Amino acid sequence: MSRLAEVYDGGKTQLSAADIARSRGLPGPFVAKILSALSKAGLVTCARGPGGGATLARHPSEIRLFDVFRLFEREDLRTQCPFGGGICGQGEPCPLHHKLLAMRSAMNTLLLDTTFDEFRIAQAARARESASGSRAVTPLWQRQSETLKRPAKKREPRKPTRQPRSTRRAK
Repeated sequence: MSRLAEVYDGGKTQLSAADIARSRGLPGPFVAKILSALSKAGLVTCARGPGGGATLARHPSEIRLFDVFRLFEREDLRTQCPFGGGICGQGEPCPLHHKLLAMRSAMNTLLLDTTFDEFRIAQAARARESASGSRAVTPLWQRQSETLKRPAKKREPRKPTRQPRSTRRAK
């Protein structure tokens, strides 16, 4: 979805699942399933066939991270405490209770207040930097996928630890 936000131009540019998979270093079938779920939720529009692809259904500034998060993550208000062994909020709180609540609150704020427009704005800034000749920063996800694509080093065959029987000295 972030890749669709990066190229958003009012719905003119459509990307196939294969295009998105290639750009993010992900398996194509996985991306196709994600796009299908996003389409059913009304977040992306998909067109089949030659020249088809996916585009955001709305402007990236109108789609919050929370809109995608709630599709794929189970939000359970009765959260199991990872340290106390019970349901958070029932009984004696664990030593980290207040910190975990603060973390959960901060994450909810991030998801609710952040839109996919941030990806579009960042991509536009990288394009401007590239056009002006200044050094653009390579996104972390891209550096990681480039690392994964490097060919593996050839390993030398293991040397035998013992001599074959035919070359051993006779006693």
